[in-house]
Amino acid sequence: MKMLNIALTKGRLEKCTIELLEKSGIDCEPLINKGRKLIINLDNRYNVVFAKAADVVTYVEYGVADVGVVGKDTLMEMNRAVYEIMDLDFGKCRFALAALKDTDFYSGYNIKTIATKYPEVAKQFFDGKQMDIEVVKIEGSVELAPILKLADGIVDIVETGTTLKENGLEVVEFFADISARLIANTASLKLKKQEIEELTERLKS
Repeated sequence: MKMLNIALTKGRLEKCTIELLEKSGIDCEPLINKGRKLIINLDNRYNVVFAKAADVVTYVEYGVADVGVVGKDTLMEMNRAVYEIMDLDFGKCRFALAALKDTDFYSGYNIKTIATKYPEVAKQFFDGKQMDIEVVKIEGSVELAPILKLADGIVDIVETGTTLKENGLEVVEFFADISARLIANTASLKLKKQEIEELTERLKS
């Protein structure tokens, strides 16, 4: 069997991914107690690296990782040449357009300003409505933008909607379901077909 290089997303998806790997019979103790190690070997079969979501997609696209686990939100935003193998059914949330409570977002003829961490997703969503928008990219709490009158609305991922409510915002429209996905490098699908299929079956079971 060839060694399989796996890139996993740090943070929100990390705990769920490790739980899934453990359920599939892989000893994940080295991942849980990784310390400052950057590459962790599991069972002499898998080399695992933890990275930011966008980097996971890049590593898989360029083939330094054969497979990766990343949120669908990152895949939609980056739109890279990777192959989506399966929906892992955790890290569930939805893309939403939100605005200040009791405002009619779609009224008027002025070009709307949208604050978001996902400029490409926002553009595609409004292109579908044939609406011109101005996008302001925000790295932190996007909910602040409408409160500070920087934007008419926000495009963001929403899990429970509590943060929106607490800041006087409400969902105008949900438009895409998000969850963690297993992705693969297109060349690795041929070169390490057996290893990737075996991992996929383990995760499915």
